[in-house]
Amino acid sequence: MGGAEENDKHEGEVEKEHKKEKKEKAEDAGEESKEKKKEKKNKEGKEKKEKNPEDKKDPAILKQKLEKLDSKMQALQTKREEILKLLQEVEQGAANSSEATA
Repeated sequence: MGGAEENDKHEGEVEKEHKKEKKEKAEDAGEESKEKKKEKKNKEGKEKKEKNPEDKKDPAILKQKLEKLDSKMQALQTKREEILKLLQEVEQGAANSSEATA
């Protein structure tokens, strides 16, 4: 009987070591991905052009920005309407299926 208990203890220790190694690998991978993200941010930061404070006073640039925002808002509104339609269809389908089972 004592042999079986020792075997179980040994398996438990091996399992703990395996979990520990796995955790360490995951932490190392996480650190690598963080470093890659930092490098990517640095690259993006270098490519961005600097903002000109006079742009806030230029009516032509402000109009362009406003048009850009309007176009984005229209696209989002269209997506919202599509999602609402899908949601209604799903809810009606669910209501119809629950009525059929009742």
